[in-house]
Amino acid sequence: MERARAVDRLESLVDRVASEPMPVPVREVWAFGDVALGLDPVDRLDVYLTKDVIMGGDADAAAEFEAEYGVKGVGTTIDAEWAEAHPDRVRTSDNGYAAPEKCLAAELVEDSKGRSPSGSRTQSGDDEPIHLEVCNAGFEDNVRQRLKGALARDAYEEVLDPRGVCLWVDGTRDEEAFERLRAADLAMPTLPAALGMLGADERAANEAADVLKRERADQEGTSVRGDMI
Repeated sequence: MERARAVDRLESLVDRVASEPMPVPVREVWAFGDVALGLDPVDRLDVYLTKDVIMGGDADAAAEFEAEYGVKGVGTTIDAEWAEAHPDRVRTSDNGYAAPEKCLAAELVEDSKGRSPSGSRTQSGDDEPIHLEVCNAGFEDNVRQRLKGALARDAYEEVLDPRGVCLWVDGTRDEEAFERLRAADLAMPTLPAALGMLGADERAANEAADVLKRERADQEGTSVRGDMI
């Protein structure tokens, strides 16, 4: 993805989060990885969304949606009004419950046409090289939590690239951040150096960087990961 197009895509994502109903409330939008480093072209556009948990829930809506579509959790894990308006964009986890991160991906990135609420594909979806990370915790907190867990278990594939920039938070858009992304003038360290600043020793930082590089080389099209802290 050409750099200019990647930043345009980020702006369109922020515009939609700021102005349109989402399957779950979104509190923060960050860009990290290639686009924050100033690369051109951008191999993958990495976007981090901090979501809020739906409070209270709607038991009646959940029962009605499950009866019609066989999907649990509507009105509790995702917004009932959004699901009723866009049943073709509702995605589920393996246990049949609505999956907030997959629903956000369907709303913001995927081609939702031709998909059932279970998420089965009946026609080709969007193959944009976009990866969404969705978590209830903010980007900086999750970076530290994921690194701590990865170091404790030598599970370096769990590391989250800490080189990010906040684009939108609690309804406020950072226009300067977009300008700096377009100009590619954000000063970012190498990934091992960034992980070292957060407490990883040199060996672990280099190994984690190698693991993430290999994983990224295997990724294609749209991808999404949900996380809970």
